[in-house]
Amino acid sequence: MMRVLAAFGLCLMCSLRALPVAAQQDQTLADIRQELNVLYVEVQKLKRELSTTGAPQIASGGDSVLDRVGAIESELQRLTAKTEQLEHRIGRVVEDGTNRIGDLEFRLVELEGGDVSKLGETTTLGGDMGAPAAPSVPEPAATGGGELAMGEQADFDAAQAALEARDYQRAATLFDAFNQSYPGSPMAPRAYLAQGRALDGLGDTREAARAYLTAFTGDDTGPTAPAALYELGAALGRLGQVDQACVTLGEVGVRFPGDEAAALARSEMSSLGCN
Repeated sequence: MMRVLAAFGLCLMCSLRALPVAAQQDQTLADIRQELNVLYVEVQKLKRELSTTGAPQIASGGDSVLDRVGAIESELQRLTAKTEQLEHRIGRVVEDGTNRIGDLEFRLVELEGGDVSKLGETTTLGGDMGAPAAPSVPEPAATGGGELAMGEQADFDAAQAALEARDYQRAATLFDAFNQSYPGSPMAPRAYLAQGRALDGLGDTREAARAYLTAFTGDDTGPTAPAALYELGAALGRLGQVDQACVTLGEVGVRFPGDEAAALARSEMSSLGCN
């Protein structure tokens, strides 16, 4: 990142030094066009810095599932803060570069003898990376957690209908497609919880446990959190991880003492012989 920013900054400085008032008459149209091309290439390099270069390494070890959940949540917060810092920094570079290109375009029109009053807004560096996307038509969110993308509610309802009809294979497939199509959806915790139940219906307890864990970590204080944590504990018990199952199920009563899931967790702990 620093290498690209330094190269980009050097290019911008060179473009400024190439345009003093005294030397403006010696500059050709080809010179200015070349500077524009160099600036564009450097910003494209800058954009590539946002692309991943390999698999992430996250330390999520711990004595229990909840310890690992805490470690993952901490790492997520750190990465989110780092991403916001980098995006802010790149945004400032793009804004400054765009302003400087606007100045070059102004001088280019002057040299060509055009009408500078008809110049439009300068295109943002990097291929309009800062332009807002066209707004989608929102649908009411069932969870009240935000606006939904077009078709999001319908896709969720289709998957939920398959689950209620006990067509577990179709439900698991549809919920997986939903989670892939709408990352960060306000309905994501419900979708992962339902996907876990569909996978449980297929007998795939291990993948069901993963879905329950994702549902819980996605919103560990929301309306689906008690059920997701209970289902996770129960799934761990079915996988033979009794100690972790007991700890997880015990957390249901601690975190959500008045919820129905707490009573279910106590019953499951009794069946597992938890102390």
